[in-house]
Amino acid sequence: RQLCVILYDLGDVTPLPEAVKRIAAPFQAPTVTSARSFSGASNGGSGKTNKTTHFGFQTVSEGLKKGMVGEVFTGVASNYDVMNDVMSLGVHRLWKDYFIGSVQPVSSNKILDVAGGTGDIAFRAIDYVRKNEKGDDLEMEVVTVCDINASMLEEGKKKVSDGGYFTSTGMDQVRFIEGDAEHLPFEDASFDIYTIAFGLRNVTDIPKALSEAQRVLKPGGRFFCLEFSRVENPVLGPLYDLYSFNVIPPMGELVAQNRDAYQYLVESIRKHPPQQELKRLMIQSGFSSVQYENLSMGVVAIHSGYKSADSK
Repeated sequence: RQLCVILYDLGDVTPLPEAVKRIAAPFQAPTVTSARSFSGASNGGSGKTNKTTHFGFQTVSEGLKKGMVGEVFTGVASNYDVMNDVMSLGVHRLWKDYFIGSVQPVSSNKILDVAGGTGDIAFRAIDYVRKNEKGDDLEMEVVTVCDINASMLEEGKKKVSDGGYFTSTGMDQVRFIEGDAEHLPFEDASFDIYTIAFGLRNVTDIPKALSEAQRVLKPGGRFFCLEFSRVENPVLGPLYDLYSFNVIPPMGELVAQNRDAYQYLVESIRKHPPQQELKRLMIQSGFSSVQYENLSMGVVAIHSGYKSADSK
């Protein structure tokens, strides 16, 4: 219960007694884990490269990671939304709502949501515009969702009719495109806003994905990333690790019948660049006015930046 309160609180936390810290200490994140049952044989994994990267705490060939990540999300797609609620105690909804409030989309924006298969961010963007730009003649640009995983996209498509996400002419308000964040299937300077939520850590080559974001954004376009990040609070950190490594994988086994996928999830969070490092990578990729904001004391963070107005 105390961890739940801490996760909701965006401010400082009163230090807990030393006894609590001692209890939590043995549950620090491990540095290694045993091999798991993902082959990388599907979803683009070939393994034909000598370069290595991380898959959770494992070291794997760059060519294999894409396929291994694909297997993870194919395996959990049908239970993805339910597991998000269970794992975060519903807090992921608050994070995503706050994220869209930071983006502040308007009806004229051409929005690309990458790694957004189930449509959570796209539908929130539409809801935000509808709420803030009321009028019978409101026409909003179609939101584009791009995800490398076809199973996740199918889950998103199911929500279009359920939520009434149609244009005035009866067309879908969201279009779903299968594509790779490192090789986006869009023309240069096509979008006003690029969003990616809880997807950047799964990309094999983050600088390449950032470069692609730069390419498809219009001059002056905006980049927004919502992602799990680094908890630096000395009290929350051990408690967060305790919860992540001892609760989330068993939950994955119970709810989604896939413990390995959620073991990967908690490990991938620890391998993702911390706040300052991701900020540095964004600047190196050419983004300007780069900043970040921690939510829940760094459990997640929002990074944002602009494509320079004089860029091609």
